[in-house]
Amino acid sequence: LLRSSQPLPGPNRRRCREDEQLLGTILDEGDRGFIIDTRSAQAAKQARMSGGGTETKSSYPQWRRLHRALERGRPLQESFIRLVEACSDPSLSMDRWLSRLESSRWLSHVKAALSTACLAAQCLDREDSNVLVHGAEGTDTTLLVTALAHLILDPSCRTLSGFQGLLQREWIEAGHPFHLRCARSASSHGRGKQEAPLFLLFLDCVWQLSRQFPFSLEFGEQLLLTLFDNAYASAYGTFLCNNERERSLCKVKESTHSLWAWLNQPEEKQKYLNPLYSHNPLVIWPSVEPQSIQLWQGLFLRWIRPSQHLDEAWVEIQRLVEGK
Repeated sequence: LLRSSQPLPGPNRRRCREDEQLLGTILDEGDRGFIIDTRSAQAAKQARMSGGGTETKSSYPQWRRLHRALERGRPLQESFIRLVEACSDPSLSMDRWLSRLESSRWLSHVKAALSTACLAAQCLDREDSNVLVHGAEGTDTTLLVTALAHLILDPSCRTLSGFQGLLQREWIEAGHPFHLRCARSASSHGRGKQEAPLFLLFLDCVWQLSRQFPFSLEFGEQLLLTLFDNAYASAYGTFLCNNERERSLCKVKESTHSLWAWLNQPEEKQKYLNPLYSHNPLVIWPSVEPQSIQLWQGLFLRWIRPSQHLDEAWVEIQRLVEGK
């Protein structure tokens, strides 16, 4: 499973022999690979006007291109703001609430992300093919798809330590610009040009997986909520800056503490473990039917929905499991 951080040559650009040779060496003779393009049709059209666009089939004869558009900028931010506004209004009637939930289109973005990740996973697992996930800059929807595909395919990524490693590798070291994307509070009405809740969308998709496969992830919802909070406001340096170069220049490792080190303290770690976890060596294929995608109430309704009884129930589950 590969990521592309730069657009591959399009029909109006000079061919890049190095790119063609690189992709050619990945596949043996007779093998085939898939390029999953996560850009919108409009973004691809704009790139074509500047000499980019899409890959020419003749230059990559063993690769098949699949287009699965995922929103990454203003439309995703607007969708999230509309959802937050609907969730913050307790006076809505049932019909009005359902209408506003649908019009926010947030659950549609969740479905699209999971569907694309499943496509990548199917190409790897069922077609036994190499997959290159290709986006506009390679630091947003590309990371969203590759990280989710790893969770679907690899049981080691579903452990607490494995999930931390996945986030470190696929989001932080790969260069997701946390500072730009999470510049304000997540529920702010601000509409900064670079802001977009891509990481939140990823966490929502992981929550959907945990709900559909309650025994297969070693960590629970509390970890996802903690990661969400720390991505926007944190006492730790893990999500600071936009890339590794900036973190090096700012000496983040030398001057801040790691979120992972804090989470892995024995007294803290216990809070984030799923007491129902049982190692599942199989691939987990989530349902992406509309009826299967649900609103993450633990996050979006956390300020208006009392959690006391749910917390007490979770503690009781832990007690029963440990008492066996």
